[in-house]
Amino acid sequence: MSETNADLSAQRQEIDEIDRHLVELLDRRARIARDVGRAKATTGSQTFDAGRHRAVLERALGRGDGSFPREGLQIVMREVLSTCLNLQKPLTVAYLGPAATFSHQAALNEFGSAPKFEPFERIRDIFDAIHKGKGDYGVVPIENSTGGMVHDTLDLFIEFDVRICHEILLPIQHSLLGLTPIEEVTAIYSHPQTFKQCANWLSENLPKAEFMEVASTVIGMRKAKEIENTAAIGSHIAADQYGLRILARGIEDNPDNTTRFLVIAKADTPSCGDDKTSVMFSIKDKPGVLYSLLKPFADRNINLSQIESRPTKRKAWEYVFFVDLLGHRDDERVKAAIAETEQNCHWLRVLGSYPRHREGPQKMAFPKQEGS
Repeated sequence: MSETNADLSAQRQEIDEIDRHLVELLDRRARIARDVGRAKATTGSQTFDAGRHRAVLERALGRGDGSFPREGLQIVMREVLSTCLNLQKPLTVAYLGPAATFSHQAALNEFGSAPKFEPFERIRDIFDAIHKGKGDYGVVPIENSTGGMVHDTLDLFIEFDVRICHEILLPIQHSLLGLTPIEEVTAIYSHPQTFKQCANWLSENLPKAEFMEVASTVIGMRKAKEIENTAAIGSHIAADQYGLRILARGIEDNPDNTTRFLVIAKADTPSCGDDKTSVMFSIKDKPGVLYSLLKPFADRNINLSQIESRPTKRKAWEYVFFVDLLGHRDDERVKAAIAETEQNCHWLRVLGSYPRHREGPQKMAFPKQEGS
């Protein structure tokens, strides 16, 4: 045997030994995960603790020296965490479907591939499933950096008693998809938010095309496959899955186009030290009421990162305000500010406290094939 072959044989033996230890450690982790699941069941704790999940992942990524690429390590650790979480309790995650929507990709990025993913046609159906205990977690869009707030989601927080337990920021890149040449496209199918995010490109490149609004980007893709001289807007990943060609890439108006998703459940999460809290309230109509609502937070140096108002749909000119603030509901100054604000409200509800998103840009997850 040559010296080169001997070296190769020794290296392969070392790799085999490393693999043996990896499997032993994964088995050990799985056994402990089951023990953790039994302990959580006894105490009634939520299976998914977003703060703990993030801390474990960040700690693992920080220990690598770069020999194993960070991106690859993140994928491996995400699946390890996903599998162990599902061993604690088999999870069902609801998302705005069908498969390969951006909501599906956000859910995969958050939970990995181990849980059961359940697609729903409407955001309302996701809220209803979580409210009735038919799903453990739901992933819903709340706002886009270009298209603004998703008002359907905001309105449903008024109707359903659910809690926010995490947020996901997903970079969105849109492509024009279809089976006909772009110059022959007469109609485009997509979600209303997607049309907003690509308005300038569509105006410049397809000014005569008719916009056909549908409930999801994937429904639009199916329409584009079935109807001649039409196209759809969606991700390039979904193009292969639904048998369409990419007619144009990167058609979003803003290259930093990002959608924020919320993870909803029956309960929120404990403080991780870098949290955000969402509240909603209906105000008493009197002079200076908005000032009196914001003053308790300003007095305690609490940053309000989002304020949005919506009609209650119950009484004319009655509004509900949605506010995101930095801090956890259990923090003393946050608790005091909320209590003072509540004095000027018809009612006030804390929607949840959860880890504030602070990771870098997320790679799009590759969704499972439909039916798999």
